[in-house]
Order: sequence, then structure tokens, then C-alpha cells
Amino acid sequence: MGWGDLGAFGEPSKETPNLDQMASEGMLFLDFYTANPLCSPSRAALLTGRLPVRNGFYTTNAHARNAYTPQDIVGGIPDSELLLPELLKKAGYVNKIIGKWHLGHRPQFHPLKHGFDEWFGSPNCHFGPFDNRALPNIPVYRDWEMIGRYYEDFKIDLSTGEANLTQIYLQEALDFISNQQASQQPFFLYWAIDATHAPVYASKQFLGTSQRGLYGDAVREIDYSVGKILKHLQKLGISENTFVFFTSDNGAALISAPKQGGSNGPFLCGKQTTFEGGMREPAIAWWPGHIPAGGVSHQLGSVMDLFSTSLSLAGLQPPSDRQIDGIDLLPAILQGKLIDRPIFYYRGNEMMAVRVGSYKAHYWTWSNSWEEYNKGINFCPGQNVSGVTTHTQEEHTNLPLLFHLGRDPGEKYPLSFASDEYQRVMARISILVQEHKVTMVPGVPQLNVCDKAVMNWSPPGCEKLGKCLKPPKSEPKKCVWPH
Repeated sequence: MGWGDLGAFGEPSKETPNLDQMASEGMLFLDFYTANPLCSPSRAALLTGRLPVRNGFYTTNAHARNAYTPQDIVGGIPDSELLLPELLKKAGYVNKIIGKWHLGHRPQFHPLKHGFDEWFGSPNCHFGPFDNRALPNIPVYRDWEMIGRYYEDFKIDLSTGEANLTQIYLQEALDFISNQQASQQPFFLYWAIDATHAPVYASKQFLGTSQRGLYGDAVREIDYSVGKILKHLQKLGISENTFVFFTSDNGAALISAPKQGGSNGPFLCGKQTTFEGGMREPAIAWWPGHIPAGGVSHQLGSVMDLFSTSLSLAGLQPPSDRQIDGIDLLPAILQGKLIDRPIFYYRGNEMMAVRVGSYKAHYWTWSNSWEEYNKGINFCPGQNVSGVTTHTQEEHTNLPLLFHLGRDPGEKYPLSFASDEYQRVMARISILVQEHKVTMVPGVPQLNVCDKAVMNWSPPGCEKLGKCLKPPKSEPKKCVWPH
């Protein structure tokens, strides 16, 4: 979902009344970022509080490549990483994930082995339908076992875009909250819906209701669902004891535009890139009785901060035996303080850019290769900025491209290298980058090896359903990541 997809962020059709109300009752973060311009690494960062290059969610097969967890990926979240739900368990929390996990689908990577008590959802994206011979359809799990597969037991109609998944995920959330409230249990719910990921879907009552086509229908259903969850918390009388945060895992996928792509507002490019459109996200914090209504924050925030902030709310300290990149946002949320911190933009194994205050310095630029671009793959449609949106990887480490995002949110006008402003700002940024690189101990890359034998052929529970498939012979190979 993109920064420009919600009415509260200026989307003109104003089709997100519940999220807009959430913003008016809580706090809007205008400068909030994901940790990666792609799904799996950003989710790994959210749950570990660490950059993907530290937690292993990156590839070294080629320089600065985006990589994720398709069905044939061998890797996943390492046991050495401590996930937010594992730590919250120490304070008595019951933890549930609903929706897309995306941190590896082999048995050792199962979310219930990494701190979650319950799971309803899928290990991978809802791609398909597959023929169950060359590629198996993606399983849907309840806790330890699959209960069916997408397109077979969980229908997604690619011709109309109809699917009831968001409604199923909503009911799961409402039931979980009710159960925890009834047993007086503190809880952590990670509601990871994916209706706005192509192929986009919405349930029948939302189809055709948006001015923005099928993508808008999906956004409207997500908005409706968030409204239901917040009202449920209020009805149960626990809203003042429940911190809720809404954000996205990466910017809108402009490669899917205009029919299935969202809006990144005034920002450059989209998903897969380290320009603002790929990594700046809509973000809303809501906690009645604690967060002053109608707040707007310019705090530089990151999904990794949700790790540290959640631990702080639970009265826990972050682990001290590893580098944590997230910060505790509570001073910014509750007292309106601004915490000075940089934001690092990574693509695979490379630090592409850094933001400090209102300034952003690009050390590398790349949208995508000429080869991919000439096939019609475009992450920046209609947005060619000469010398910035490059189709070869361009290094600027000696003279980074510097933008003032307050004056130039679209990253169109780099500051003159000779200006006093450039010299002054880069002197400060260079020190922060140097300090960052000293602390950088990359994790073992998890997204290097692919093998068709590890696909979702026979997930746990397939025997009961008669849905086990025969895997091919194991042939591990290097994954190819063109982006």
C-alpha cells in the first residue's frame, strides 16, 4: 500500500473513512519508512527490529538485488534471531499472526516455532492458480497444519477479483481479541492482510464500489475491516489498554499500475526501489486516552521501531546481545518529542541511501535494468528523472546525490555539489554513515539458494486432507534476482 492511498494522506476520492477517523483520533506519521522496498525483508525487519542485512533477509547472489521468499526458497528466519512474539511471551502475552508470514515456509521456519501461539494464514503470497504438478498451490494454515490451498479451498477469482479472504481474516481477528479479553490475557495480534498485493482481490460486497477500480475496492475492504477491529476494542472496553499501529510493508507496486497499483502520493517511483515511493509508508498510531487526538508527527520512523516500541509498552528491554535498529517511539507518540536518528535505505546487500533530518543522500541509484525495463517492467512509470532514476547501477559514494525532501519530496532537484548547504549537510551525514558501517555485521544470507523440492508439496496436515503432492528430486541452485 502506498503513502498516497489514504484520505488522511490526501487521496482525493476519500474512500478510507475508518483509517481517516483512526488518524483523527490518533497520530499520523508523515515520515515513516519500511526497512526494505520488498515484502519478506521488511516483515523480517518488523519482527526482529533489525535491518534485513543483519537478520539474513537478503541475497549476495548479485549486487543490490531485491529478494523475497517464493515457494522454492531454501532459507527463512534464522533460529538465532529473536522475534517480537518470542520476547513478549516473557511478559505473558498470547501472540497471533493472521495472514501472510513470508519468513520461510519450511518446517523450521514455522511461525509457531518463533513465538506465535496461533496462526491463520499463508506462508507465501497468493500467487496462482498453479497446476500442482510443476508448482503446488499455496497452503493456508491454521496453527501447525494446513487446512487447504489457495484457489482450491480458498477461492480467488482472477477474472473478477472476488475473494473472501479479507473477511475471513477480519473474523479471525475479532474472535482472537474476544477470546483474549474473556480470559484477561494480554495479547499481540499481527494482522498481515495482503489484498492490495497483485493479484488484487476484494469480497463481493466491495467489488465495483471504488472510484479507483479493483485496487480501490481492496483498500476499501481493508479500511472497513480496520474500522471493525477498532470498534470491537471499544465495545469490549479495552481500547484504552490497546496500542494499535497501521502501516505497510513497502510502497505501492507501480509495476501493477494503473489497474492493480496504488498511489505513492508526491514521491518518486514505487515498490522495489529505494526512492521515497518505494519505502515511505502510510502510518497511524491509535491509543485512546493516551495518544492526543489529531496529532501529526514528523518523527523519522521505521517498521523496526514497532519492535522496540512494543517491548517498551510491555515493560521489556530490547535484547542487548545484538544490534537493534529500531528505537522506542513512545516519547514521540505520547509527548510529541522529536528523536534525532538516521534512516538507512538498503536494497539487498547495499546501503543505497540515508536520510538525516529533511535531507536524503543517495550513495547508489538504480530503478531496474535496461533488460527488464525493455520487457515492460517499470518501477517508475511516467517518472523519469535524468541522472536519478537510472537503469544501470550508478555509484555516488564519493559525491552522493543530496535532496532536501521538505522542498523537493519528489527527489527531482539534487543540491549543487558546490553549495555551502551540500558541504555542511554531507559533512554530518558522512560521519553517521561511517558509524553505521562500523556496526554492520551482515547475517548469513537466507535468500541465495532455491530448490523446487522444498516447495509446498506436502505441508503438515496434507495427509488428513488428501492433498499431499510428490516433490521432485532435490536440485539446489543459486536463485536469480533480476531486480
